[in-house]
Amino acid sequence: MMKEVKKETIHAKGIDIGIYTTDFENEFISLTDIAKYRNVDDPRFVIQNWMRNRNTIEFLAIWETLHNPDFNRVQFDTVKNEAGLNRFVMTPLKWIEQMNAKGIVSKAGRYGGGTFAHSDIALAFASWISPEFQLYIMKDYRRLKYDENSRLSLNWNLNREISKLNYRIHTDAIKKQLIPLELTPEQISYKYASEADMLNVVLFGMTAKQWRDINPKKKGNIRDDADLNQLLVLANMESYNAILISQGKIMSERIVLLRELAVKQMETLSLVSLEGLKQLPGGGDNASVKNV
Repeated sequence: MMKEVKKETIHAKGIDIGIYTTDFENEFISLTDIAKYRNVDDPRFVIQNWMRNRNTIEFLAIWETLHNPDFNRVQFDTVKNEAGLNRFVMTPLKWIEQMNAKGIVSKAGRYGGGTFAHSDIALAFASWISPEFQLYIMKDYRRLKYDENSRLSLNWNLNREISKLNYRIHTDAIKKQLIPLELTPEQISYKYASEADMLNVVLFGMTAKQWRDINPKKKGNIRDDADLNQLLVLANMESYNAILISQGKIMSERIVLLRELAVKQMETLSLVSLEGLKQLPGGGDNASVKNV
């Protein structure tokens, strides 16, 4: 079940579209609201019609494979053979229950209920309905994210002032902690249970379970504990990994290529961060080091 943390609304061509945020990474957008652009009276029909499409089923399966280690691949193979036929019927609830899917969520309730999907999936659904409508959704979605980032930037500015007082400590931390460690031969050859955990090992040097074992008292997960640079690199790694998968690269090959990307981007982001600190009053190699 989706744990709600924050509820927002975006607006596109006169339609209010609900968003539930489960954490800073995952946002679920209402497919029911999006479908009202085509059928106000029965948006469920629009969603089911989309899910009858073979391309849709394959897209949803790829998303689940990349993000959900519990995805039922065996059951999907059976469904895939039926997808696209006239007799084929698929509903959100059926997809969730049969595939143990996490990218689509069904919420009960007269107000605020309906079918929600991860933003990746929801935007693909919107494009299927109307590319023009998708652009309107993306425009207001970017506006929402800009507002959120503006609020976060206030905290960032405060943290930047603190960082300049600890300049040398900060540079040591970059060298010792931020740049991904060398991967061992065992890590490269190991078959990870999920793509997400493989990315965790490449960037953080450990799986999600290993992080929990080391940090039993911390709330959240390994990615909640990441800094902004790591999250930016992780997003790029996910996109690059999808490309490598489409190219037929096996996991051991992808691990090496992904680490090369992670190291290069982390080094670049670290240098950008340090150059910014040098330009602040009191920054630079000659700045005095103070403990805050």
